[in-house]
Formats: sequence, C-alpha cells, structure tokens
Amino acid sequence: MVALSDPFRSKPDAGMGRTWRILRRSGLSFLPYLAINFALPRIAGRLRRSPRSGIRKMPLGLLCAQLSIPVSVADDMNSEAFRTVLRASGADLLVIFHCDQILHPETLAILPRGGVNVHAGLLPDHRGPVPTIHALLDQPARFGVTIHRVVPRIDAGAILAQTALELPAGTSALLAALLLHEAAVPMLAEVLDLLATGNQPEWNPEPSVYCGFPTRSQLKRLAGLGNKAWDRRDLRRAWSTPI
Repeated sequence: MVALSDPFRSKPDAGMGRTWRILRRSGLSFLPYLAINFALPRIAGRLRRSPRSGIRKMPLGLLCAQLSIPVSVADDMNSEAFRTVLRASGADLLVIFHCDQILHPETLAILPRGGVNVHAGLLPDHRGPVPTIHALLDQPARFGVTIHRVVPRIDAGAILAQTALELPAGTSALLAALLLHEAAVPMLAEVLDLLATGNQPEWNPEPSVYCGFPTRSQLKRLAGLGNKAWDRRDLRRAWSTPI
C-alpha cells in the first residue's frame, strides 16, 4: 500500500494554520519553498489525469493504479480510520519518504517490523523537517542521507545506513533533498533485504539539537553565504513531477 499525507488537511497542525505559523518564523520570502515542497506536486497530480511522457511525469495515484497498488490519502495518519486501513494492508514495515505527519507509537505498533524513515541529512545532526537548509548553513556544507528506525522522538531512532554525498556548488536546498532521496533508493533496498534476514546492523548515537524551519536570520545568513533554499528550476521540477 502507498499512503499519502494530505498537505491540505484541515487539522490544526496542517493547512493554512501551520503555514502561517511557519511564515511567522521564517518570513513571507519562505512561502515559495513551502509551495514547491508540499503543494505544487499535489496540485499538478490533481490536474493531470494522464502521463505526459513516462513514469516520472505520471501522477503517483495513476502509476499505483496501473501496478495494482492500493493508495490511501490520509488526513490523519494517527486516526482509527487510517489505522484500520493500515491493518488491512497486511504490511510488515512502514517506509517513510518526506512525510509531514508524526506517527504515534500506537500507529507504528500495527506494523510487526515498525517503520524506517529516509532522512535527507547526516543524523544525528540536522534533525527536523528541512535538513538540507541546515546543511547549507554549515561551513563547509555537509550533505548526506540517513535511513533510521522511526521512534516517537523526531529523527532520533537507531541508524541503519548512512552516506555522505558531494553535491555541485549552487545546489538549492530543494534540489539537494531531491538528489539525496534518490541516492537513498539503492541504500533502502539493501536495508530492507538485511532487515528481512535479521542481519541489519544499527547504531544509536545521541540525538543532536532539533533543527526546525529556518528563522528569518538563518535565511538571511543562507543568502549571505551564496546559497538558496529554492530557485526557479525547483518550481519547474515540482510542477512537472505530480503526486
């Protein structure tokens, strides 16, 4: 089963309420980043009912339908309604890519093998929702991807696999996240194979400080370093990659 978090959900932790809380912290200049990251791919998926040119431009729901994979769009992944869907799926393990909902222990307990998350950062550093922005604030910038177990504390579970990557100068935070998630795919395949056999090593470093959405001063420093949270190419990529 593929479960999609609804970015337009009406819960207090989402939708316009959450957006305004982030903008009060980060400033209005951060709005394009939020739109590109969360809203535009979903809007493109709703407007595009057929593939334009291959799998990469096909809405995810349509692709799953062609592959006979059930899709669930979740307003609340911790609701009893979603937990019922999760139980019925028969899934052993939950794999999380770029999800904006925090799963409760009761939800994770439904899966016999729990959950693993793909995090576009080098844990234990850069915990939180925008690790590539904080990676660009480091001098020098430090990029990498981590696969870790999901626990109630955000990005604090045991690390299963990790690798550092060198990205081209001028890479925006949004493009960096895309490249890092793509780099995680073969890592994830190996981790899943090892988990199935019980041979997956793991380690538990002490979690570092939580890095939330950037403040106005952090974004100003990011620009002063010659780095960008987003650029126009990210806008085009978001619109041409529907969900």
